[in-house]
Amino acid sequence: SFTLTAKHTSAISTIFRLYTLQNNCDLHFKVSRDRYSGYPLTLEGFAYLWAGARATHGVIQGRVCYEMKINEEIPVKHLPSSEPDPHVVRIGWSINHSSTQLGEEAFSFGYGGTGKKSENCKFSDFGEKFGENDVIGCYIDFESGEEVEMGYSKNGVSLGVAFRTTKEALAGRALFPHVLVKNCAVEFNFGQKSQPYFPPPEGYTYIHNLEMEDKIRGTKGPATKSECEILMMVGLPACGKTTWAVKHAEENPEKKYNILGTNAIMDKMKVMGLRRQRNYAGRWDILIQQATQCLNRLIEIAARKRRNYILDQTNVYGSARRRKMRPFEGFQRKAIVIFPTDEDLKERTLKQTNEQGKDVPDHAVLEMKANFTLPETCDFLEAVTFAELQHDNAENLLKQYNEEGRKAGPPPDKRYDNRQGGFRGRGGGSYQRYDNRDYSRGGYQSRSGDGGSGYRGGRGSYNQSRWGNSYRDGGSDSRSGYSRNQQSGGSYNRPVPYNKGAYNQVLHLDITV
Repeated sequence: SFTLTAKHTSAISTIFRLYTLQNNCDLHFKVSRDRYSGYPLTLEGFAYLWAGARATHGVIQGRVCYEMKINEEIPVKHLPSSEPDPHVVRIGWSINHSSTQLGEEAFSFGYGGTGKKSENCKFSDFGEKFGENDVIGCYIDFESGEEVEMGYSKNGVSLGVAFRTTKEALAGRALFPHVLVKNCAVEFNFGQKSQPYFPPPEGYTYIHNLEMEDKIRGTKGPATKSECEILMMVGLPACGKTTWAVKHAEENPEKKYNILGTNAIMDKMKVMGLRRQRNYAGRWDILIQQATQCLNRLIEIAARKRRNYILDQTNVYGSARRRKMRPFEGFQRKAIVIFPTDEDLKERTLKQTNEQGKDVPDHAVLEMKANFTLPETCDFLEAVTFAELQHDNAENLLKQYNEEGRKAGPPPDKRYDNRQGGFRGRGGGSYQRYDNRDYSRGGYQSRSGDGGSGYRGGRGSYNQSRWGNSYRDGGSDSRSGYSRNQQSGGSYNRPVPYNKGAYNQVLHLDITV
């Protein structure tokens, strides 16, 4: 007979938590059921994005290693020929609270398939290029005195040490296995395989084979939906929403907020650590449109995953706020209103225009001013916080904005009534509310583009593009991984069932205790 002791219960609980950690990868990175392989979404605009994942456990001592194999470079024929490095992987180590953009922050160390290494966005030549079917070994050595060394191998051949830091600089923080991919499917050997791809150097232990007390657990995600939080930013363009969101996320690293906004999407489209504005050869408006479509889809996915979010859009329309918050029922839903003085708003708008160009046209801002309403606590908002001007002062200034916007509106005979499908006749009523529009820092968005009913086909489905990508978002095989069989034929926008279960997994160390 077998008696379940407290020790066994603890072990089972630990294993269960390992299998349900959900906040260690990008929303568009899908981990297969085996927990040791994954791939990014690649349809349409997602093919421009990097997607990252970090393991649940890290290390602070010993000589430890793991392996990564690039199983396939996913076809992305819909990308323009000018797209730099459409297939690339960056692999390495990072601390628990760094972003998923490996190699672009301090204590985030990555070696990429372009033959470059990077830490804190400082890129330099290292090793050699690698790609499909190559196996990269990752080694970390805490036993070289006060230094910590990180080295790599390619297909069993050592490439030497790529990074060095000090134990003093790490200050006791663990380093975790981390991968960042662009249109590539990858597989890991943390030591769970009966045979490695290539034997490790003498003295190194696979991280899977370490004792539990020698591994450091990363931040755990919310255990239940009621513990999850979504903060909805509310404010006019350039008022400071993104600044507040980024600062709040940095000040609360244990929350691991996912910021959902066009700006955050553009950060995942970087080339060599630089935003596309500085080095993009294609049409900027098309790229913004692609980013907006990606954002719509990510908001849909977000509502089905237990994480903490900040929705970084204008959200000035009451109907849009209700529509966006409805899928997050059960979360702690809060509004954060950024309402600066008029002088500060003008100054911030000018600063943003000088630095980034004019994203939102004047007529769009005036339309938002005309229809801006302040959020109140209600059935879909449990709390409302005013970060700058408080409610009464904000309300007084808002009345001026409402009047300014209405006076600047089109004459009655030119107002478009989207509820009736045509222009109003002369003598029409008040200024038309365009509740089917919203704007973000990235540009204009339609109703389906502001996190509403969704991306090509509405909530609950995701439509396969004409390019026949074999890595489908959904489908009967999505829980168990990806299909290598290239889709043939089929019409444009053929619907594929959305399988929300496929998004409930993240890369982790499969450890038994």
